[in-house]
Amino acid sequence: MEPASLCCISNTVCVMDASSRLGSSLVIRLLERGFTVHAAIQNHGDDDELLSICNKKRLKVFCLDPFDYHSIVDALKGCSCLFYSFEPPKDHSTTYDEYMAEVEVRAAHNVLEACAQTDTIDKVVFTSSATSIIWGHDDQKSAVVELDEKIWSDINFCRKFKLWHALSKTLAEKTAWALAMDRGINMVSINSGLLINPDLNITNPYLKGAAEMYENGVFVTVDLDFLVDAHICVYEDVSAYGRYLCFNHIVNTIEDGFNLAKKLSPLPSSPPSFEKDTMIIQQRISNKKLNKLMVDFRRSSEKELLEN
Repeated sequence: MEPASLCCISNTVCVMDASSRLGSSLVIRLLERGFTVHAAIQNHGDDDELLSICNKKRLKVFCLDPFDYHSIVDALKGCSCLFYSFEPPKDHSTTYDEYMAEVEVRAAHNVLEACAQTDTIDKVVFTSSATSIIWGHDDQKSAVVELDEKIWSDINFCRKFKLWHALSKTLAEKTAWALAMDRGINMVSINSGLLINPDLNITNPYLKGAAEMYENGVFVTVDLDFLVDAHICVYEDVSAYGRYLCFNHIVNTIEDGFNLAKKLSPLPSSPPSFEKDTMIIQQRISNKKLNKLMVDFRRSSEKELLEN
């Protein structure tokens, strides 16, 4: 994946699916930065909060069906960039199975094909997952290999152990990259760790294999603000290219695990003592590529805050 060619940053962008926690936050942040936003919403009825918060003069809302090519094209018209993240249909919102991999791949194919047919699209920011990187590398554990964006999860390993979230994200992202390269689409992917937000609970499909992720030093999480900033950064920075692992915390101590468990489900009121257990699992995953890109972005954002 070669560095992306320079692109002209237009004032109109599309966020799809804008009804998700990430999507709605992206819409709000983009509006704050002066963009006109096409908010494509899949789960109809989830847009009330978005519409009440946002500047409606620069916000256009579209009904999205990722399996209806024309609804995708309508939302993309006049946009220079698509921020795409997949949201399962409501009846599958907490269930990831082998069928979901087919659904997510079809959606990715439709979206990238629509981008290829939209003349104004200069860039696609494709939200994927760290689970499309971290699975199936146990044979490399003894060599202390640090996982990064060059590595893909092993599809056969994911099928064997029924890691359906990882399988779906891996196959969908590979489909998107294949189409992007074939059709000459300038695409960047954000491979996100587990998103920490108020909706997080034990049924989140990312958490399948959590104990193994912890033991392997690859259990990473990301705050919503950091994830949103990462998306905008890779869009606005014309030097951004390829895949970017996105996380700002790693769960690698017993205390980290306990604190995450508290977010997932109620626990006894008296927390255990961690004084005797100070073991730290060695981190085996790197986000250096994104951190390097984010330095200038943060600096310019802080400068804007001081000036306003």
